[in-house]
Amino acid sequence: MDVLEILKKILHEGPVCDHCLGRQFAKLSTGLSNKERGQALKLSLVLEGDRIYKSENDDSLLKELALCSVFARKTLGIKGEDEQCWVCLDQFKKLDGLADKAAKALEDLEYSTFLVGTKVSGLLSENEEILWAEAGTAYAEQLKTELNREVGKRIAEKVQKDVDFVNPDITITLDLAKSTLELQVRSVYIIGRYRKMIRGIPQTRWPCRACKGKGCESCNFTGKQYQESVDELIKGPVIEAFQADDTAFHGSGREDIDALMLGSGRPFVVEAKSPKKRRADLEELMRSINEKADGKIEVRELAFVGKAMIETLKSSKADKTYKLKVTFKEPVSEEKLKSCIESLSDTEISQQTPRRVVHRRADLIRKRYVHSARLDELTDDGYAYITVNCEGGLYAKELISGDEGRTNPSLSGLLGVPALVEDLDVVNVDI
Repeated sequence: MDVLEILKKILHEGPVCDHCLGRQFAKLSTGLSNKERGQALKLSLVLEGDRIYKSENDDSLLKELALCSVFARKTLGIKGEDEQCWVCLDQFKKLDGLADKAAKALEDLEYSTFLVGTKVSGLLSENEEILWAEAGTAYAEQLKTELNREVGKRIAEKVQKDVDFVNPDITITLDLAKSTLELQVRSVYIIGRYRKMIRGIPQTRWPCRACKGKGCESCNFTGKQYQESVDELIKGPVIEAFQADDTAFHGSGREDIDALMLGSGRPFVVEAKSPKKRRADLEELMRSINEKADGKIEVRELAFVGKAMIETLKSSKADKTYKLKVTFKEPVSEEKLKSCIESLSDTEISQQTPRRVVHRRADLIRKRYVHSARLDELTDDGYAYITVNCEGGLYAKELISGDEGRTNPSLSGLLGVPALVEDLDVVNVDI
């Protein structure tokens, strides 16, 4: 079937706008918009209709065209306007208004790139499928594709920003049926390291166990099990700097609430959600976080990163160095203690999920490696200070206590004397 025959079949279905007619042949020729294609195709049909009218006195084609072509109406000597396109229901006449609405919504946001998406009604999708089935064209483009492109061009012209199809700062979704729009602002991601200088602060927000965060007498109606966290101490200044709705905290591993995080600090990524600003002075942000934390935590080495860094951080293997303060149920000699600690070096440890966390982790046996262990000091009052460098994921407290045989070997098992970690400090996380 040639182009002229396809055009006639399309026209038989009802009045069609220039965009929808041209879109049926979008894969033919280049350098034309669908609207320009549609105008040219209609003009060719008017010429053919006029030829038939003059040679055969048959004006049926011109009359069909007159519903959606000013040239056909002029040829027939009649007045009027184009009737509504039965395919798109004149959606392309609404695009300027939608672009104005989008530009207005973007006014207070800081961004460099955007992308437009549209939601079309079931009726519009059905109309397009009917047209394809009746006309049989193999050269068509989808309605959604053209709508996205055309409104995107209009918005780009108004806001003087670039379209990014891969990683836009803002995605604009237009609901054509409701004439509404929704903005999805891409988060800003910042990597850094934090040090935690006091005990009793969890890494992330911890909802109250009793009310699950709703607020009750147990938590003084705060909804929190612990009133502060590393996450929340960082959150406030980040929200302020980027005018964000909220933050999400992504740490490289976790430490116990009663553990310190010292040394070079633990890597983390903080995600500023729905930010109105995308740029900020990170040195100033770092100072603000540290001042407001008032010695509880300290952040350093802040830098902008992409979302992919979260997965890198979570999946990267990290060796950790712990400083442990250990007590014993019975006195132990320094010589035996030193020998037992050193025997843990270069050793694979078999750990069944500790009893203290088995309620939230699968009860499995995991293999972890101790790179080195050494006795730093045994005090006169029986405290031992021990440094352990090990593979990430090893439970250091259970390496000492043995957890009633669930961790093997352990210092308690080697000594034959129960030992417990009184204080635990993380002094290095090496990714």
